Amino acid sequence: MFRTFDWTDQKIEVIIANLLRAGVLLAALLVIVGGLIFLMRHGLSPASYHVFAGEPFELRNWKGIVRSAFTLRGQGIIQLGLLVLIATPVARVAFSVFAFAIERDWLYVGIAAFVLGVLLFSLLGSAV
Repeated sequence: MFRTFDWTDQKIEVIIANLLRAGVLLAALLVIVGGLIFLMRHGLSPASYHVFAGEPFELRNWKGIVRSAFTLRGQGIIQLGLLVLIATPVARVAFSVFAFAIERDWLYVGIAAFVLGVLLFSLLGSAV
């Protein structure tokens, strides 16, 4: 027989805490690795403070960031770490919707789903 996972509030809180911890640690690791790669390649280059140079075009959307990170460019890996950091609380809210649905707490499913919708619209709505 299959035994269902006992979804207590305490277990859900532990899962959420681990999710947040893992997201922040992964983001920090990516930023550190990207920073080290960037410094190894560009650390001795002189800085020019007379002309403002923004981010390269390929690092202005998530597809370019992922592509740049997979080619092991320091700036791309740093940007990917920042995207992971931004995605961590969004993943927490998405998991909360799932957890409230398992508990059949429909009021909180609605509230968390609304919050998730607002977060996703604010992150992705400007890209459309």
